[in-house]
Amino acid sequence: MVSPSRTHARVDTVPGSDAGSPWLMLVLATAGFAVNFWAWALISPLGPMFRDSGALGTLSESDVALLVAVPVIVGSLGRIVVGALTDRYGGRLMFPVISAVTILPILFIAFVALDSYALLLVGGFFLGIAGTVFAVGVPFVNAWFPPERRGLAIGIFGAGMGGTAISALTTVKLFTNVGDTAPFLITASVLAVYAALAWTFLRDAPGRVVPTTSLGSRLNANARLSISWQACILYAVAFGGYVAFSVYLPAYLKTAHGLTPADAANRMAGFVLVAVIMRPIGGWLSDRFGPIPVLAAAYGVVVVGAGISAGTPPLNGIGTVAFLAMAAALGAGSGATFALIARVTDPSRVGGVTGLVGAAGGLGGFVPPLIMGYVYGRTDSYAIGLWMLSVTAALTLVLTLTVVRRTAQGQEAR
Repeated sequence: MVSPSRTHARVDTVPGSDAGSPWLMLVLATAGFAVNFWAWALISPLGPMFRDSGALGTLSESDVALLVAVPVIVGSLGRIVVGALTDRYGGRLMFPVISAVTILPILFIAFVALDSYALLLVGGFFLGIAGTVFAVGVPFVNAWFPPERRGLAIGIFGAGMGGTAISALTTVKLFTNVGDTAPFLITASVLAVYAALAWTFLRDAPGRVVPTTSLGSRLNANARLSISWQACILYAVAFGGYVAFSVYLPAYLKTAHGLTPADAANRMAGFVLVAVIMRPIGGWLSDRFGPIPVLAAAYGVVVVGAGISAGTPPLNGIGTVAFLAMAAALGAGSGATFALIARVTDPSRVGGVTGLVGAAGGLGGFVPPLIMGYVYGRTDSYAIGLWMLSVTAALTLVLTLTVVRRTAQGQEAR
């Protein structure tokens, strides 16, 4: 490892760092994560409605997919830079800045872009900034807690991903029943309140380690760490699998099991709820038993669950059990991945590594739906896609028990 004196400095006196408790900081960070993810997901529920209503002209399925994908892609890739910036400037600055900046594209969409597909793409691009907040919270929370509690703390913070559910449940209803601009103005107002609260009450942890090297050199150094590419794979499968199911599960249930749209949406909500609850539990279990056993168990459950689901069993029995078991495993695996990062990564690099891994997880969620749709379009069966998920999880399980285990043991031996 490079000598700490050359690459980072310890900040013993950060303005306001003498106040604030770890649990208060965790609550504020989790709230910021949820609010920004609410904003990040504003366009997704409206895409199909725009297509059906013709308000933006004739839109194809590909047009809707692009509209929904742009904020997610920008938010995922933007985490790489934002994570490195958080290492340098801290969450006390980055949380309110990200929240305040996100208000601008929200207002642009509300007052300028709602009648133009091209302008919605522009607004969606900058709305992606909200999705980068994940790379702010992990290093911020990590610095406030001792190693033996970081898994639980980061897992609790990760449950803020449920902010997307707020958008799913409210955006269309507000848009239809209150007014076109209502969901955007409400979200912008909540972000403004949160930015003010964050600026007033958030504090970086005392003694936070601040890197002194350039942004470019840190990005390069973080990308070269073994844990970076290993955790990218782990998170792409765990969180990517969660994202994929949360996006594609309603379509799968309607097609494969003949459910109504409302029933399919309710079952998807149950899947998301289980995954969100299991994320902090995965972190807590990692604190007690280590991240490797938790990750191995999670991928093992996905191997079995996806294999069972490939046979399209009835949902009134083993079919529902298999999907809920996979939801629990994917949530726990997501929490365990960042417990592993917190355990084996130098504190001054946690933000940068989190950015890379968070990007991999966000982008990983797009691959499975594309494969499932492609395979179904040519075979009228989801079995091949689900078997591919099972095989992918099996390979990730092998990686966890071999290469990742050696990385963790090597770091703990130092």
